[in-house]
Amino acid sequence: MSAVRTQWASPGCLHSPRLSTRSVKIAVCVKFPATIKTLLLKQSFALTRLLNPPLTLSMSFSSSSCMDGSYAEIVVVRHGETEWNADGRIQGHLDVELNEAGKQQAALVADRLSKEPKISAVYSSDLKRALVTAETIAAKCGGLEVITDPDLRERNLGELQGLVFREAAKLSPKAHKAFLSHRTDQDIPGGGESLGHLFQRCTSSLQRIGNKHKGERVVVVSHGGVIRSLYKRACPNGKSGGKVLNTSVNIFHLCDEEWTIKSWGDVSHLQQTGYLESGFGGDKTSG
Repeated sequence: MSAVRTQWASPGCLHSPRLSTRSVKIAVCVKFPATIKTLLLKQSFALTRLLNPPLTLSMSFSSSSCMDGSYAEIVVVRHGETEWNADGRIQGHLDVELNEAGKQQAALVADRLSKEPKISAVYSSDLKRALVTAETIAAKCGGLEVITDPDLRERNLGELQGLVFREAAKLSPKAHKAFLSHRTDQDIPGGGESLGHLFQRCTSSLQRIGNKHKGERVVVVSHGGVIRSLYKRACPNGKSGGKVLNTSVNIFHLCDEEWTIKSWGDVSHLQQTGYLESGFGGDKTSG
């Protein structure tokens, strides 16, 4: 029996159009005795799952080309769940508090981060759902003071804020159409932001944090729409990062203007808690 073994080079995710992010596979023909044919077939499925994990699981990307100490490691965390997340209601800039599940999620991610390398600072959006999540992390990681930055807020969604998403097209059709637009300069009626404005303010905020904390590890707590913009800044030509789950851990390395994603979508701290994987927000519905 002959089998083809495929070796994959991990894709990079650097903010540079000159760097290739293609995977490379090399076919190698290897002879195996027929007696291990069944074992190979069984292993092939497991290998496929390993090489192609679901987007809701943790994914690792290539490490930064910066030397140790010359980059900031920024752990970006989405806030815990709110009642509006569970109900499918659009939040945007409205200040909705964590529900009980969200508080539990915040405690679990805080416990996880307290056992990892030292955190030097904790930053957060000034909206309560992010701020309380950040305060829970800060208290567990040495009693740090949370530094708030309004530029880390969720996208302002104008007239859509407060509506149940499935009813938005009927109740506010113009705002709903603007929200679904892929144009980066499309504002949302009622004072809502364009994707371009969201991208500019939140990436500028993370860049400032990265410049200030080279050689350190810091936490930033924010929102689904913001984190998707940060992903796009690090991976401008990559595929979508998928849904950003509540309290998912996403690690960025910032070396001056170069952004690299070290890991993405890690919710291993929630695996046994019955967290709401289908929870609203964190994808194209923002929230």
